[in-house]
Amino acid sequence: MADVIKQQQLGSVRREFAPWADPGAKTLIRFDAVTKRFGEVTAVDAVSLDIFEREFFALLGPSGCGKTTLMRMLAGFEAPSEGRVVLGGEDITAVPPYLRPVNMMFQSYALFPHMSVAGNIAFGLKMDGLARSRIEARVAEMLKLVQLEGLGERRPNQLSGGQRQRVALARSLAKSPKVLLLDEPMAALDKKLREETQFELMHLQYELGMTFIIVTHDQEEAMTVADRIGVMDKGRLVQVGTPAEIYEQPNSRYVADFIGDVTLFEGTLEGREGEVAVVRERASGALLRAHAGTADAAPGATVWIAVRPEKTKLSPDPLPTATPNVLAGEVFDIAYLGDLSVYKVRRPDGGFMKASQPNATRLVQRPIGWDDKVWLSFAPEAGVLLTR
Repeated sequence: MADVIKQQQLGSVRREFAPWADPGAKTLIRFDAVTKRFGEVTAVDAVSLDIFEREFFALLGPSGCGKTTLMRMLAGFEAPSEGRVVLGGEDITAVPPYLRPVNMMFQSYALFPHMSVAGNIAFGLKMDGLARSRIEARVAEMLKLVQLEGLGERRPNQLSGGQRQRVALARSLAKSPKVLLLDEPMAALDKKLREETQFELMHLQYELGMTFIIVTHDQEEAMTVADRIGVMDKGRLVQVGTPAEIYEQPNSRYVADFIGDVTLFEGTLEGREGEVAVVRERASGALLRAHAGTADAAPGATVWIAVRPEKTKLSPDPLPTATPNVLAGEVFDIAYLGDLSVYKVRRPDGGFMKASQPNATRLVQRPIGWDDKVWLSFAPEAGVLLTR
């Protein structure tokens, strides 16, 4: 019952938490035109970003996009080539790591194998010269927080992967930093444990009232834990928004394609019908309609329409002529995922579309099978118009 109440509290807080939308809100962390070069390679390119107190922020992108380098500059392990890093209104660009109120949990966990669990958690506190009684009390508090009571005397090699992760987390939190940095913290966990840990992290962040910044290449992980996501590509921050904004309103083909599955139609903008853009697809010559949103493009411009598989309807029968955005094809492949099936459909021009359908009833036989001719459609409001 207590867990249910916690989940309800967390959900309520996350729905209402939006300091980035408040002009009067003060930022906790500011990257001010930060650039980092390693020789001739620019790892981070003029990134400006505000992160707020109590926010769970995710830096998301493929390997080599600069997300870990950006976080290491906040931790003090790397110095910017240009720009400033500001924390709590103070320029900390030149402040050494050990004097910053920031702690980092590494992907490898970096536990000391010769120390016990309690010894690992206590290490930073001992370096700060705290009294033994205070260290013991804090270690006990941390063990309880990460649900490892009774395991304080074990060595890291006597723990499971999930338990070692909890030890690393407890050690990172023991000194009560203002900001906790998490570098791919769940990469070594299996899928089920990773999903459980994601929700535990969210509850922990809420209970502690701290600012968490997580670096990950896992889109689902970022969408699950974060209040906002910063998507990076080749050292640049290409879009910042809530998970819903990033998924439903991507600002480019890169973001649309990186976050989840998507079908992209390339075409020429014919004009607008109110809030709806009319696009002539190049591959088929068909007229497609999609929500124009804030996309700024003149008739004749090359544009793209992005459509998610779950917003694409699939039919084994021809659709009425009044149905918008109808395209035909043949089923090339089917992925059965338990709760839903994903259909990969090959079009006459050789291109592919994806459509997903929930498996609402027990599977006896599929009404749509391999090589079947099908008709796909999507509502104009389900498509997103992109100009880049």
